[in-house]
Amino acid sequence: MHCDFCNLLANGDAAIAWSNPRLVVFADHRPIREGHMQIVPRAHVEVFDDLAPDLAAEIIHLGQRIAKAQKRLYGVDRVGFVFTGNEVPHVHAHVLPLHAADDITSARFREHRAGGRIALRQQRRVAQDLAEALGAPIL
Repeated sequence: MHCDFCNLLANGDAAIAWSNPRLVVFADHRPIREGHMQIVPRAHVEVFDDLAPDLAAEIIHLGQRIAKAQKRLYGVDRVGFVFTGNEVPHVHAHVLPLHAADDITSARFREHRAGGRIALRQQRRVAQDLAEALGAPIL
């Protein structure tokens, strides 16, 4: 089976900010806003409702930790969190600082996905900022 996320993790091409044996957090390569991260299970799960309840809870808890760090890093009052798995058939969550009310709408998502990919070097800088804010080692 071809899965972009499974390949990305296997090839080491992701700008990883945090990881543990079950989850990886990396910078989005086409961010809506600086700081846009994705939480991805290491195990391939295609759709949200197939996630084990404890893994879904772990993703949500981690999203809350990331949100608190993003509020400090980017000076925002709100952070968006969305589970998805449509564009890449591997369930994941987007977590991003919200600077405008429409930052996490489907229209904004489509608009930014049409834009160019940011350099891996820039993705790694954003990931490093979050890693330092979380104070968590990368496994």
